[in-house]
Amino acid sequence: MTNELIYTLTGIFILCWLFQLLFQLRFILKTAIIKNEVQSNEQPPLSVIICAKNEAENLEKHLPHVLSQKYPKYQVIVVDDCSTDDTQMVLSKFKRDHPNFYFTSIPASKRFYQGKKLAVTIGIKASQYEHLVFTDADCQPTSENWLKELAGGFSSEKDIVIGHGRYQKTKGLLNRFVRYESFYNAVQYFGFTLSKKPYMAVGRNLAYKKSLFTDNEPFRRYLTLASGDDDLFITTCATSNNTSICHTYESQTESIPPHSFSRWIERKKRHLSTANEYPFNIKSWLFLEPFTRTLLWALTLFSVFFHIFVWYSIGLFFVRLILQYILLAKAAKKIGEGKIFLGTIFFDILIPVITTYVWIINIFSRKKPKWK
Repeated sequence: MTNELIYTLTGIFILCWLFQLLFQLRFILKTAIIKNEVQSNEQPPLSVIICAKNEAENLEKHLPHVLSQKYPKYQVIVVDDCSTDDTQMVLSKFKRDHPNFYFTSIPASKRFYQGKKLAVTIGIKASQYEHLVFTDADCQPTSENWLKELAGGFSSEKDIVIGHGRYQKTKGLLNRFVRYESFYNAVQYFGFTLSKKPYMAVGRNLAYKKSLFTDNEPFRRYLTLASGDDDLFITTCATSNNTSICHTYESQTESIPPHSFSRWIERKKRHLSTANEYPFNIKSWLFLEPFTRTLLWALTLFSVFFHIFVWYSIGLFFVRLILQYILLAKAAKKIGEGKIFLGTIFFDILIPVITTYVWIINIFSRKKPKWK
């Protein structure tokens, strides 16, 4: 192997390592040291909006936790999107027992696929109040103070409140992977938001003001995309100053995790289908981070097998890994995710590889992902 090639590989390794260090210290560190922001004492009336498609069982299980929140004034709206199960029957029962509950239905259409954005839009138009909270039918709040915590993120300057939507803890490697991937995503987009670069949120735990939606019409350009009622709203409406983070355990929701790897892949495909709509600087960061991470792993293994700059590469590699381990441990403690960070070493290379695989599938697939 020539000296020129060795110098080139060494240079690439150092550049990748420096980028990883920059990313960790600029974004991941923000979540690791996040402090409880001063919560507003105001408790404005809230409209909680849930879009449901064939979710009768989940609604029966999780809706009582939404309807029993310790909050002075709020309504709950469920938009039934073309369900063919017993959703109507379940919703009618809740309507009889809860005066602050309302539901509406979207009839099935053979002429066009409307996607979740239509259901979200109908829910917003049906809402009575200015402050909106969004979650999903397969989610339930982690506490009875969920609405109180989210509402505290609103102020005269803050129109959007981004929360964390965790997954239930069950047995098995798949569950650990799904929870870790969701946790790492949250740490990442929390860090970007805290760095005045908001780019995404999760629709299962998000709040914003109705006027922000009606003034900007965020879905008008993206009606053909299956996903993105959360990400595309943030991309269109969030600014460096109008968005706050709500990270406490009591402010979170917990969702049923996918029970198979193929189901998780389908969800990931829908999520990645909106990534092209992110601002260029955000896309650059999000592309370079997994790209340089994968290169760092590859070059470290290459140096070991071919005995080239071995001790330098191994030393720098573990400096970066230990730093990430420490920051994720602190971030997990901040947002109440326990010891999920222990999967860092195993999932550190697995996640970018799988994400790249899903991204390639999306590029070459003729069948566009749909909300089910």
